[in-house]
Amino acid sequence: MEYSTIEEEADNVPLPVGWKCYMSAEGRKYYVNTSSKETTWERPCTPAAAPKPVRTHNNSVNGCQPLRAPVQQLEKADVAQRKAGVNGQSPGSLSPARRQNKEREIKETKTTINFVTFPLPHSTPEQQLLKPNEWSYCDYFWADKKDPQGTTTVSGFEVLLQKQLKGKQMQKEMAEFIRERIKIEEEYAKNLSKLSQIPLAAQEEGTLGEAWAQLKKSLADEAEVHLKFSSKLQSEVEKPLLTFRGDNFKKDMKKYDHHIADLRKQLVSRYAAVEKARKALADRQKDLEVKTQQLEIKLSNKTEEDIKKARRKSTQAGDDLMRCVDLYNQAQSKWFEEMVTTSLELERLEVERVEMIQQHLRQYTTLRRETDMFNQSTLEPVDQLLQSVDPAKDRELWVREHKTGDLRPVDMDI
Repeated sequence: MEYSTIEEEADNVPLPVGWKCYMSAEGRKYYVNTSSKETTWERPCTPAAAPKPVRTHNNSVNGCQPLRAPVQQLEKADVAQRKAGVNGQSPGSLSPARRQNKEREIKETKTTINFVTFPLPHSTPEQQLLKPNEWSYCDYFWADKKDPQGTTTVSGFEVLLQKQLKGKQMQKEMAEFIRERIKIEEEYAKNLSKLSQIPLAAQEEGTLGEAWAQLKKSLADEAEVHLKFSSKLQSEVEKPLLTFRGDNFKKDMKKYDHHIADLRKQLVSRYAAVEKARKALADRQKDLEVKTQQLEIKLSNKTEEDIKKARRKSTQAGDDLMRCVDLYNQAQSKWFEEMVTTSLELERLEVERVEMIQQHLRQYTTLRRETDMFNQSTLEPVDQLLQSVDPAKDRELWVREHKTGDLRPVDMDI
C-alpha cells in the first residue's frame, strides 16, 4: 500500500508543529507526528508535544571516544506500526511485503554475530580507532575467532587473556633458564677451586715457578668471581622473574574473565528477549491485519471491537519490543565499556611485564660483563709474572741454591 503526503490547512489553521498529513491509497487522510511517530485518523488540534530526547550511551572510556552509532534505536518500521485508526488498515502498519523490504533495508546496515551487533562494512562511515596508530588491544579484539582446530570459537577477550597467561608462563621459563645458568656457574666455580688446589708442578722454581703459582691462584680467584656471579644472578635476575606478580596473577585474570563473561551472558539474554518480542510483535500485527481484512468484508460492531483489542495488543507488543531493544543496547554498551577498560588494563600489564623482563635481562648482561672484567683482573698478575720470566735469572737462583762447588779441576803435577 502506497501513501502520499499532502499539504493541508483547515480554516486557514495550520497543523501543529511536527505533524504532517498523508493520503492513503484508499484516498483517506491520516496524520503523522514526525517526532514521536504517532499516527491518527483524527486531525490534531493541539500543539504537538515536544519530542522525547533520544537516550544515548556514552562509551568514552579512559579518554577514548569511539566513533560508533549511538544506542541502537528501534527502527521506524516498528514505531510507525504502533498506533492506528478505528476503521480500515492502520496507516502506521505496513503490509507484509513492504515490512519485509523495510526489515531487509535495516539488516543491510547492521548484523548481529554471536549476539553482538556490528555495522556492515561500507554501510556506515568508517569507524575511527579509539587509539589510532598504537595497535591497542581496545581496537582489535571485538569479534570472536575460531580456535586453531576450527571446532569452536573463542572471544577476542579470551585471546587477550591467553596472551597474559602465556606471558606468565614465558616469564617462568626464563627464570628456569637462569636457574640452569646459575647451576653451571656454581659447578664451574667448584671445579676451578678444586683444580687450583692440585699440587701439580708445585716444585717449579724461579720466576717461572712464581708465574705458575700465580696461575693456579688465579683459578681460585676466578672461582670466587663465578660464585659471586651466580649469587647475583639468583637475587637480581632469577628471583624477580619468579616473584613478579606472584600467585594471585591467575586469580586476577579469572576475575576479569568471569566479569566479561557475565556481561556477555547478559547480552545473550537481552538479545533472546529482543527476538522473542520481535516475533510477538509480528504475530500481533498479523492478527491485526487479518481482523482488518475481516472488517472490510463484513462491517460489525464485534469486528470493530476485535480490531481495537488487536490494535492495543499490537501497540503493547511494540512497546515491549522497544523496551527489550533498549535493555539490549544498555547491556551491549556496558559490555563495550568494560571491554575497553579491561583490555587497556591488560595492555598495561603486558607492557609492564615486557619492561620488567627487559630490565632484568639487561642486568644479566651487565653481570656477565662484570664477571669477564673480574676474570680479566685475575689474569693480569699472571700475565705480568709471565712477562718477567727470565731463564738466566732462574738459572742463577737455582745455581745459588743448589751449587756444590765453584772450584774446577786442574792438571796434576809430577
